[in-house]
Amino acid sequence: MRQIATLARYSALELARSWWTACYCLFFMVLAFAFFAFGEEPAQAVVSVLNVVLLVVPFVSIVMGVLSFYTAREFAELLLAQPVGRLTVFFGQYMGTAASLALAFAIGLGIPFVWYGWNAREQSGTLVALLFGGILLTFIFVALAFALAVRTENRLKALGAAIFLWLFFALVYDGLILAVIVAFSSFPLEKVLLGLIILNPLDLARILILLRLDVAALMGYTGALFRQFFGSPLGIVAASACLTVWMALAVAVGASTYVRRDF
Repeated sequence: MRQIATLARYSALELARSWWTACYCLFFMVLAFAFFAFGEEPAQAVVSVLNVVLLVVPFVSIVMGVLSFYTAREFAELLLAQPVGRLTVFFGQYMGTAASLALAFAIGLGIPFVWYGWNAREQSGTLVALLFGGILLTFIFVALAFALAVRTENRLKALGAAIFLWLFFALVYDGLILAVIVAFSSFPLEKVLLGLIILNPLDLARILILLRLDVAALMGYTGALFRQFFGSPLGIVAASACLTVWMALAVAVGASTYVRRDF
């Protein structure tokens, strides 16, 4: 554990010194300030921020995860030549990369919320849900990035696969769900659709936050269906648990591939 913590701290500091990380933090800070300054209601600002979070956080996490993996490739090979286990190197690099991006996201989004006085109980709960969903997405997509990068020596190939995976979850998947609804509208699809929702971490994060906001009209069909079956409190717990399972599975796939890979 001490070796993992040391490697994680080193990886986090390396990424934190990058201009891209600073721009990532500044982007969310400026965006949130703008939405709160020009929005009519705080709830509308949160929903607007949420839409950006669901697109930008997974994209930056999976792209930066791939680039970080290849940037630290020679350093990882040097460590593996020492008496350091493969899992230690993998978890150290993964935790450092994911933690640095998650911290940049939390700082960039948290400062505007605090600045505009979101310190009431309900408002602080919404902020926690938004930060929690974004941080979980960060750890999930960094893990997916590592799982993709470790499978190939070609950086461009891994980067292309990462962007395709992001496009699939962010844009294509909801279109496929809509196609299923239209094609099989005469059949009871509630349980099938619940299963399909769980297979997309972006839908889960959206539901997690919108359930906390209690704005059913903005949840879409999938979110309304999730709330209908689980209710608001249980829905939040179920969505959080599913996102945690997503993270664990992504890390397990990446770690098992890293252990078997000969480099």
